Amino acid sequence: MASQAKHAESFLNFVNASPTPFHAVKSARELLEKAGFKPIQERDPWASKLKPGGKYYLTRNSSSIVAFAIGKKWKPGNPVGMVGAHTDSPCLRIKPVSTKQAEGFIQVGVETYGGGIWHTWFDRDLSVAGRVMVKDNKGGIVQKLVKIDRPILRIPTLAIHLDRQETFSFNKETQLLPIAGLIAAELNRKGKSSEDEAAEQLKKTSVSDAPFEPLQTVTNRHNPRIVELIAEEAAVDPSAILDFELVLYDTQKSCLGGLNNELIFSARLDNLVMSYCAVEGLITSLSKPDTLDSDPSIRLIALFDHEEIGSRTAQGADSNLLPAVLRRLSALPHDAFAGSNDDSDRSYDKVDDESTTFEQTLATSFLVSADMAHSVHPNYPQKYESSHRPEMNKGPVIKINANARYATNSPGIVLLQEVAQRAKTPLQLFVVRNDSSCGSTIGPMLSAKMGARTLDLGNPQLSMHSIRECGGADDVGHAIRLFEGFFEHYGELEAKVLVDSVL
Repeated sequence: MASQAKHAESFLNFVNASPTPFHAVKSARELLEKAGFKPIQERDPWASKLKPGGKYYLTRNSSSIVAFAIGKKWKPGNPVGMVGAHTDSPCLRIKPVSTKQAEGFIQVGVETYGGGIWHTWFDRDLSVAGRVMVKDNKGGIVQKLVKIDRPILRIPTLAIHLDRQETFSFNKETQLLPIAGLIAAELNRKGKSSEDEAAEQLKKTSVSDAPFEPLQTVTNRHNPRIVELIAEEAAVDPSAILDFELVLYDTQKSCLGGLNNELIFSARLDNLVMSYCAVEGLITSLSKPDTLDSDPSIRLIALFDHEEIGSRTAQGADSNLLPAVLRRLSALPHDAFAGSNDDSDRSYDKVDDESTTFEQTLATSFLVSADMAHSVHPNYPQKYESSHRPEMNKGPVIKINANARYATNSPGIVLLQEVAQRAKTPLQLFVVRNDSSCGSTIGPMLSAKMGARTLDLGNPQLSMHSIRECGGADDVGHAIRLFEGFFEHYGELEAKVLVDSVL
């Protein structure tokens, strides 16, 4: 279908512009602002800013983002329909002191981030992207995002003639080390000999009247040429760069693949697919001008950094970010959010005790934890439980685990089935084999932290955590449509799925 292809193409633009969580948040922010969302800040009061029918977003550390739209019938104590995802992916990060040289090569020290399939990073055309902290001309310190769009790094494999390993193995500290060029070529660019360079370095270390620096400067900790390229990208002088957080990324663009363009070949499908679909699902759910007029809920997305390393950071899902946002929404003045005066209002529209609105909201809210799932692999079918083999382009996968590695339970499945039926979106079910390990998501930690009902799902993919992954092109549209339906109908469906209510 044309709309499905359009969704896939739009995702490709999103992921190609987003090599880091900082860039992913920037890409999400641009989509939200185009749809009329207004920025707010955690450090400011919200009571005078937030209005019924309003659309807002906030960021933390520029690598996590929360966006929400307030139904005109919502008031503190009412439910919030939430979709959560994450912005980070396994990668290699430049070390704080990265300058290295060996055997005539310039090299760059890196450390592993998350659980990557690291052998896939060999023999790829790599570059760097991330955040740079810069001193501006007013004496302040600001951040700039950089993305060098040409290959400057490579991790070369050893020729098979020199080591005929049947199973490829390597040391991550000493052999997962990129080369950035040749020392001789850099000296030639500078018009210097190796003796000149050595004398210059000696002079630098012996000058006693140099200004005190608590740390070595960036150009001493990192290869000066790399710093120059970063400065060019940031449009500043190299001396203005105080520090940076840079990661390596594959410069090969994400693209459609397969005989009929039915597949997506891309980096960072886990988890930028679900991040993108959450943003688009929220925006699309608001496309009708009057859609918020009768909505008693808030529609919210939360895209977190650091899921791949456990989420226990200030901007991770295990932080106070989402609970703090919900608590502040619950504390908004009741006279501004009066809800409906219709006698048919649901019970959660009646607030007897304003001090408990936060807890009431949590008890009626629902979180869809959206993180990619495993497609069945045609070369390893024995790794999958025989009745649970998700297929690409057949819809999002509900993930279930008896040991609560996922947060899904039957009330959640029933509710999502109702949403999917209205959205005309197919769903699939997945459990891991009993003799296999099981990953986890932000779902269990957020459901435990908030007490809100939660379900885990994601689009099926192959090669999860590889530098180059594979997913279904149609599944992008399936997930967007599902999230759109969830946001549109949750305020109505919430009261119909009863578990703890007294009948």
